[in-house]
Amino acid sequence: MSLTLRPTWRTGSDRLFTLDHTDAGSAARAGHIITDHGTIQTPIFMPVGTLGSVKGVHQRELLDDVKAQIILGNTYHLYLRPGLDVLARAGGLHRFNGFTRPMLTDSGGFQVFSLTGIRRLSEAGCEFRSHIDGSKHFFTPEGVMDIERTIGADIMMAFDECPPGTADYAYARRSLDLTHGWLRRCVERFSATSDKYGYHQALFPIVQGCVYPDLRRESADFAASLEAEGYAIGGLAVGEPAEVMYDMIEVVNGVLPADRPRYLMGVGTPINILEAIERGVDMFDCVMPTRNGRNAMLFTAHGVMNMRNAKWADCFEPIDTDSPCYVDTAYTKAYLHHLFKAKELLAMQIASIHNLAFYLRLVGEARAHILADDFAQWKSQAIAELSRRL
Repeated sequence: MSLTLRPTWRTGSDRLFTLDHTDAGSAARAGHIITDHGTIQTPIFMPVGTLGSVKGVHQRELLDDVKAQIILGNTYHLYLRPGLDVLARAGGLHRFNGFTRPMLTDSGGFQVFSLTGIRRLSEAGCEFRSHIDGSKHFFTPEGVMDIERTIGADIMMAFDECPPGTADYAYARRSLDLTHGWLRRCVERFSATSDKYGYHQALFPIVQGCVYPDLRRESADFAASLEAEGYAIGGLAVGEPAEVMYDMIEVVNGVLPADRPRYLMGVGTPINILEAIERGVDMFDCVMPTRNGRNAMLFTAHGVMNMRNAKWADCFEPIDTDSPCYVDTAYTKAYLHHLFKAKELLAMQIASIHNLAFYLRLVGEARAHILADDFAQWKSQAIAELSRRL
């Protein structure tokens, strides 16, 4: 009996993903994803809410100001705190944190990768110690599926190992074999269980293979054979050069089916995102907008600003006149500079909201240019501006 996720599909006009248009001059795509918590227009950037919150940003601001269409939670972190009992009694993460639009959960594979020294991998799963209190835990593929069901994400990720970008071929081969074995078990468990809270949940396999084209093709072939509702590309932006990352995206997207969404995990800078969109990626997440924002770095359509620089101390222009987000016209560069110098928490909140709104506006503009069939030309001009330091 073949292993497939097709029985979990919704059908007809209610299927998860519809490809609306492909740019005439590139592989860039515009589509939409239908979930029971709302429709997502792609390409899309997903703010990272690892612990059930996007750092420093209220849910209202995510919805009204950032215009977030979907956010992320993380299985590893939410499992440890607040824990599954709390989430189950709350009725899932949507009800727990009050975010009413779709959510996606990473499986914790990347966090396991980050725990080198306090984790042990085997075919059975992963034993690790909590970074919070040192307590011992064990993740199996089946257990991770149950955890993600309980968290209640609209889109769930399969459990995988994320090898470093510098891994040699032998390590990458062993890692891929382990990931594929875990993926088979994830599919079996997911297909044997039901949606937890009465709304549809989808499972995305993760394509691995490090920087080796043959392994990437093998992994993409295996993932595609499962007929999942969407696919993730993992194990990139973990130490390899950007050009190698772009090459691997092209390899994988040459195999994955065109009628399913493609999610590039943990990437990245605005330039990375535009390059990946040009190569056919639909979904992105990264902590960079909020992490860099908390450290006074603002992304704009005309380049990057370090708001601690003295040049902004008496600049009374709005933060960003190109952005429709209220913080960009409500506050001046001089005021934001002052807040950062004074170490006021409001500085980090304003910068985070600005950066997230900018990322969402950037992918929205990319979508508009895909639909207009001039994405490649617009992207070249945009990257020239994004590369500047103001």
